[in-house]
Amino acid sequence: MTPPVGPPSPDARRLIRHAGTAWWLCWCAGRGQTVGHLVVAGLAGLLPAGTTWLTKLLVDGLTAGRSGAVLGWAAGLAAIGLAVAALPHLTGYLHAELSRRLDRLMQDELYTAVNRFQGLSRFENPHFLDQLRMATQATGGSLGPVTTGLFDSVRNVITLVSLLATLSVLSPVMAAVVTAAAVPVLIARVRLSKRRVTVLAGLSAAGRRQLFYSSLITDVQAAKEIRLFGLGDFLRQRLLGQLDIIQAGERRLDRREALTQALLALFSAGVAGLGLVWAARSATAGHLSVGDVMAFVAAVAGAQAALVGLVDNLATAHQALLLFGYHAAVTALPDDLPPPRAAALAPLRRGIELRDVWFRYDESLPWVLRGVDLTIPYGRSVALVGLNGAGKSTLVKLLCRFYDPTRGVILWDGVDIRHVPVGELRRRMGVLFQDFMSYDLTAAENVGIGELDALQDRSRITTAARMAHADTIVEALPRGYDTLLSRIFFGQPDEDDPAAGVTLSGGQWQRLALARTLLRDGRDLLILDEPSSGLDAQAEHRVHRRLQEHRAGRTSLLISHRLGAVRDADLIVVLGGGLILEQGTHDELIAAGGEYAQLFTVQASGYRVHPVPL
Repeated sequence: MTPPVGPPSPDARRLIRHAGTAWWLCWCAGRGQTVGHLVVAGLAGLLPAGTTWLTKLLVDGLTAGRSGAVLGWAAGLAAIGLAVAALPHLTGYLHAELSRRLDRLMQDELYTAVNRFQGLSRFENPHFLDQLRMATQATGGSLGPVTTGLFDSVRNVITLVSLLATLSVLSPVMAAVVTAAAVPVLIARVRLSKRRVTVLAGLSAAGRRQLFYSSLITDVQAAKEIRLFGLGDFLRQRLLGQLDIIQAGERRLDRREALTQALLALFSAGVAGLGLVWAARSATAGHLSVGDVMAFVAAVAGAQAALVGLVDNLATAHQALLLFGYHAAVTALPDDLPPPRAAALAPLRRGIELRDVWFRYDESLPWVLRGVDLTIPYGRSVALVGLNGAGKSTLVKLLCRFYDPTRGVILWDGVDIRHVPVGELRRRMGVLFQDFMSYDLTAAENVGIGELDALQDRSRITTAARMAHADTIVEALPRGYDTLLSRIFFGQPDEDDPAAGVTLSGGQWQRLALARTLLRDGRDLLILDEPSSGLDAQAEHRVHRRLQEHRAGRTSLLISHRLGAVRDADLIVVLGGGLILEQGTHDELIAAGGEYAQLFTVQASGYRVHPVPL
């Protein structure tokens, strides 16, 4: 008794769901191209059967001397020949255009989903990075076997059905044999495609490491140390080691595929050979005409080709769907931060409070913050100081809500910031990060992207640059604010043209980054994390004097290792080992003789004739 057919396995259900999603994307990408491709595929699928029958009729007509009918059949073959010559080119164009449209739609969907992740935790997760790397490979072209490849499947199905019908007229047994021979081919190809995607996923980490070493060797910022320390060969060997891992995996897979494909080809050739022997014996016995034999040979060859093509379509579609699964998985991920409960965030009026805040980046890692209680009063300036690793930058990430506290809460006028839209929270802040970005954009764009609404407002951009003492730097550039701050885009004719793009020093970049932050004038909270770490003494003095004026009466948080820059803050907080060690004004902390006083004395001793021993 044949067992009942149950529901598809979870994997099968997932693949079917992915296929439906992929086809919906294809339809959305180009309805006209989809319909046109389907019509062309249907016509192309009927051509082999038409060729087979017209060839049989032509040969039998010639042997029977029916000259009138022969001319008609010959004209029909000529017409099919014209269609065979023209349709592939039309198919190629429709395939390419639909793939382009689908690729754009998929990339839009993928990067929209990535931009939807408001936190940073996923971008520090190796598993997610591997998943994202695989998702970026699921392009319109790679999804072709599922979308435009279905048209090839339609053509092959129509060809197969029509040729099997022709073959059944001549030999029902051979029609059944040819059909049955396709089953092991399909099983083997599906297994190979699944293994290929599994191997590619397993090699993703090695691919990321290879890309890292490659970008490091060619990175202009790394070039100085690489050459100074003689790291070129060391990094090259590391790169080649990862490449060897990737190629070894691909080599094993290619060997398995080559052996399997060779065995399948021999099997198909054997079936065709047996059919030819049968047809020859039948013709010798007078059971088949010459035209029948030619039709039989053409039908067997065409049916096998259609079956192989259909199996190939299904196998590559299976592989494409497995790859598309990564795209679907990434785009289906929810935001990595809990959704808000409120629709808006009121302007800051009382202050920001951290209440018993604990945080660590992973359960396997030590605590970075341990029970921090801190208030940033409205309209007051707070300075955060401490040794490296004390947790200062982590605290900034929590205020910006790139992460949520593991324990405790952060309150904005008494409201838990987890309860408000994260975009609204960040719009209320102006932040300069210690590891600020330098963009390969123009000087105006490097400042203007701090407030996209001001990107075309040159007066606001120049005002922000002037506040950061970056205006003299920009005005000295070949094209002023329209100068491209990069040399990676110019072509060969621009090689000797300094106006094509320039590079800045670290301190100059820092002042532009500060201008980008100060463009957000009038925000509720200003956070400056080491705003002068790359500046010379004179520039640092000017910048801090301007920041003092700017921070007056504003709610601000300043982080700096240079304690002379924070002494005028309304409140100085000393962080160490994830704990608040002490807080107060500069004079209060110096009088207390604690951690701050010791750090200040050590720094001040560098300017004395007889430094204080460490």
